[in-house]
Amino acid sequence: MSEYEENDETKIFIVKTTVNQEKSVAKSMAMVAKKEHLDVRAILAPEELKGYVFVETPRSAVIDSLIQAVPHAKSMLKSHSSIAEIEHFLKPKPISTGITEGSIIEITSGPFKGEKAKVKRIGTGQHDEITVELFDAVVPIPITIRGDTVRVLKKEEE
Repeated sequence: MSEYEENDETKIFIVKTTVNQEKSVAKSMAMVAKKEHLDVRAILAPEELKGYVFVETPRSAVIDSLIQAVPHAKSMLKSHSSIAEIEHFLKPKPISTGITEGSIIEITSGPFKGEKAKVKRIGTGQHDEITVELFDAVVPIPITIRGDTVRVLKKEEE
């Protein structure tokens, strides 16, 4: 349909989708765009934004073609977005966000799965580890586990 032209200014269009179908819509859009040689530069389906997919392309007609070809893609919002507005979706978030010292957590995987514990320390740096003390332990021994293997039950400040 169109050749890739580097001098075209792209816009980020927002496509409304069926909730919980964002990833499948994004994958289908990518396949259709490749098959039909549509000028789609990027597709983003952020985890925390339900029911929407971002598509970067210079022309809105490309979005209309994608919506017609892809199931669960409903409509395009009238306004388009900019990189600055969606930039926060592009940065990885630390897994232990929302966990504070003193929080009561439940361990969701590993040898201590199902155990409840109190957060004693939150690690800094790229490892994203937390140190906890198990409630049911006879002797309170601190253990260090990954932040993505826990679920916060109750937030408390010490």
